[in-house]
Amino acid sequence: MRGWAMREITTAEVAVAACSDLFRGQAEILASPAGIVPTVGVRLALLTHAPDLMISDGESTILGDVPAVDRPSTVSAGYLPYRELFELIAAGRRHVVMGGAQLDRMGNQNLSVIGDHAKPARQLLGTRAAATNTVNHTTSYWIARHSRRTFVESVDFVTGVGNDRACAAGPAASRFHRLHRVVTNLGVFDFSAPDGGMAVVSAHPGVSFDEIQAATGFPLHTAGTVPTTRLPDERELQLIREVLDPRKRREDEVPA
Repeated sequence: MRGWAMREITTAEVAVAACSDLFRGQAEILASPAGIVPTVGVRLALLTHAPDLMISDGESTILGDVPAVDRPSTVSAGYLPYRELFELIAAGRRHVVMGGAQLDRMGNQNLSVIGDHAKPARQLLGTRAAATNTVNHTTSYWIARHSRRTFVESVDFVTGVGNDRACAAGPAASRFHRLHRVVTNLGVFDFSAPDGGMAVVSAHPGVSFDEIQAATGFPLHTAGTVPTTRLPDERELQLIREVLDPRKRREDEVPA
C-alpha cells in the first residue's frame, strides 16, 4: 500500500465507508445525506460502486460532478425545483440519510422536542419532512455520537415513522415504508430483529458489543457473533483523503 494509506484509519473513515455501503445496489435515485460523514459517503459511493446515483446541492441543482464536501460544484446536471423533489419523494426515488435527537428500538425518530410537546424542555428543528420521507422511500440514519440520550426506549415525539407505527397505521403508511440502516460512531445497525426492532449489523474496529449495548437505552438484537465493520480499501482511502475531504471535515464530526 502507498505511504498515505499506511496511516491509521480513523473511526470517521470507517463510518464514511459504512455510509457509502448504504447505497450498494442502488441506482437512478436521489441520494440525500445530512451531515459531513454521510455526504462524503454518498460521494464515495458515486465514485466507486454506485455511479448512477443522483446528488444535489441541497437546494435546486443536480450536480454533474463530485466535488469535495466543502467545495461548490462547478457542473450542473439539471434543475431540481421543489415540485420535482416532491415528485421524487412520492415516487420513492430517493434514499435519505437523516439524523435525529432521539431514535428508539423500532426506528421512530424525534427531531422536534425533548420533553412534553406542550411544554418542551428543548425545542429542536421540528418535524420537517421526516414523516413523508419514512413512509415514501428508503430512509437511513446517521448518528455521530452513539449514546443513551439518543438511543432511547421511547422517543418524546415522533417525527420519523418507525416500524411499529407504520404497521399499526396500515397499508397507507407501511406499503412503501423502509428503514434501511443506522450508522453511528460505534457500529452499523438495521431493523432485522424478529419484531422489526433494531439489530447490530457490525461493530466498528476496537468496539465491543458490550460497549455498544451500554451506550444504548434498549436491548439490541444480535444474530450471534457480531462482525467487525469493514475498513475502507486503498482506493476508498485515497478518494476520502485526497479528493472528497482533503481538509478532514469528517474528523470534526467524529473525533478520533
